[in-house]
Amino acid sequence: MACEKVRIGSEAEARLHLQPVVLGADIFGYTLVREFNRVYGLRSIVLATADVKFTSSSRFCDYRIVEGIDQEDVLVDYLLELGEELARTGRLGIVIGAGDWYARILSQHKPELERWLCVPYIDFGLLDLITQKEAFYQACEELGMDYPATWYLPCDEPDPSFDPHAFPYPLIAKPSNSAKWHYAEFEGKKKVFEVEGPDELARIYEGACGSCYDAKLVIQDFIPGADAGLHSVTTYSDAEGNLVMSCMGQVVLQDHAPSAIGNPVLICDKRVEPVLEQAARFLKRFGYRGFANFDVKYDPRDGSYRFFEVNTRAGRNTFYVTLAGVDFVRLYVRDFAIGETLERHDATKPFCYSVVPRKVVERTVDDPELRERVLGMYDSGLAQSPLSYQPDTLAHRLWSEVNLRHQVQKFKKYVWDTGGRQAASD
Repeated sequence: MACEKVRIGSEAEARLHLQPVVLGADIFGYTLVREFNRVYGLRSIVLATADVKFTSSSRFCDYRIVEGIDQEDVLVDYLLELGEELARTGRLGIVIGAGDWYARILSQHKPELERWLCVPYIDFGLLDLITQKEAFYQACEELGMDYPATWYLPCDEPDPSFDPHAFPYPLIAKPSNSAKWHYAEFEGKKKVFEVEGPDELARIYEGACGSCYDAKLVIQDFIPGADAGLHSVTTYSDAEGNLVMSCMGQVVLQDHAPSAIGNPVLICDKRVEPVLEQAARFLKRFGYRGFANFDVKYDPRDGSYRFFEVNTRAGRNTFYVTLAGVDFVRLYVRDFAIGETLERHDATKPFCYSVVPRKVVERTVDDPELRERVLGMYDSGLAQSPLSYQPDTLAHRLWSEVNLRHQVQKFKKYVWDTGGRQAASD
């Protein structure tokens, strides 16, 4: 019997007929599970490659470990079958991925997936363009957005004229294409490298060229300053690229484990309107629709805020948008599933997004004024983690506590024991 894609006309209908499908079970995966439940009373389907306990133990998801789901053909075939199955039971699946790779695959296969599913991502041509660092920085140049001094090294055919002594140090080295970097394997691989000298840069470049990675290695001027110089900008824009929601925060601390460098673990509210205006120009220039996340760093040398990249999806820390006053899952549903016209409503409430305990703040944050401000947020109850959801199971809460303790162990290993603040105390 033939069936058609289910249509939803209101949020009341969404409560009855919408089916969230979450790809990945990390912190953002669980954030989606809890927020779709909290806002709409829905139970999500989570597709994962392994048993991530703080998500699999949730009562608010149908957790499925699917062999090969991290392979493009397996994922797309599974989603097509699932979408049709949901349609036959009168439900509309909305599929959201917890990672750059998922965003890329969903965008690339959006035309075929949209036969059954709601796919809240930009078209692939645009995604493929602006996620290339070279194209992003060219757009920044055209739009008057500050960015770091940048050079590019090809990894598909090593540059025979490459001279590691020709660059000013220290530097940052990172892939131009994070989705392709996902598959690269070589000794010492990191998400982002802080490079102190030419020998280190030569080793990184040699490793990247010897892997399957065939895009460019980005070399950038190192902007001085601790984690607190980093800022996260999350936006939502309509089908014409008009900004309808903005939220911004200061990254007080980020993860320092080599495989997770760049993942904020503590963000507090801080709006810088000129930065948000620049992000809005970028979105309008490309007619960007949906969630975007910009990484920005304050440069104390000239007082500028320099844009590093745009992530074409909601980031792993998007829960801070909810803390700042806008239920972020509503934007997905109202725009893509229902098709409403969204009015401008920025997320401006004070917030403190945290997946680390108070002890980490006390021992790690150098700036005394910032440290006391953040600790005051802990004391007042403003510091909140997306993993802390009281209606969920006791098992979920226990595994969330395990994750919290693991963060302490990581800070001890990668910060305190290597000379970080208060390394010798208690």
